[in-house]
Amino acid sequence: MVKHNNVIPNLHFHKHWAGRVKTWFNQPARKLRRRVARQSKAASIFPRPVAGSLRPAVRPPTAKYNMKTRLGRGFTLEELKAAGVNVRVASTIGISVDRRRVNSSQEAMNVNVQRLKEYTSKLVVFPRVAGKVKKGDSAEDVTAAKQLTTAVLPLVKEVEAVEFREITEAEKKSSAYMKLRQNRADVRLQGARFKRAKRLAAAAAEKNM
Repeated sequence: MVKHNNVIPNLHFHKHWAGRVKTWFNQPARKLRRRVARQSKAASIFPRPVAGSLRPAVRPPTAKYNMKTRLGRGFTLEELKAAGVNVRVASTIGISVDRRRVNSSQEAMNVNVQRLKEYTSKLVVFPRVAGKVKKGDSAEDVTAAKQLTTAVLPLVKEVEAVEFREITEAEKKSSAYMKLRQNRADVRLQGARFKRAKRLAAAAAEKNM
């Protein structure tokens, strides 16, 4: 029998709850399958980088995220032209191209142009057919090449240097809390002080008459 002001027991245990339980017993097998898939993909695209093509440095939209920098979809046609890279050749040498993106600032364009120039200076192109070296191809052995497993030219966050100085004697004697309280009092009493000054000025004018 129910006593006091408690919840009336009305539990439903006649559901097929065993069929609704979510299990995760296949997690180790999926982990192994993903690892094997990554290894097979890396072997199939050798000696190209595992992370894919080179991406530009862009800023996300909206005022909430535009202070950050991330990797974008592809380089614009203007950036490729400024870096001296042919648009048709770009996709064949590991450079992503985005024909829809438009440059909105010269500073951002210069950053991406510099990324392209740095990438092309470090680029090593192997011949499609072994032994048939064309213009611009490397004569090195493909089997001796080392595949890049990290991101291609990852973004490096610039940390501004902090300048330190000694605290002056005037700063030691002053109190920031008292300054804050004084400013708040000045704002709060501004109207009353204005009325008092106006009343005193009117009284002085009547006295002089």
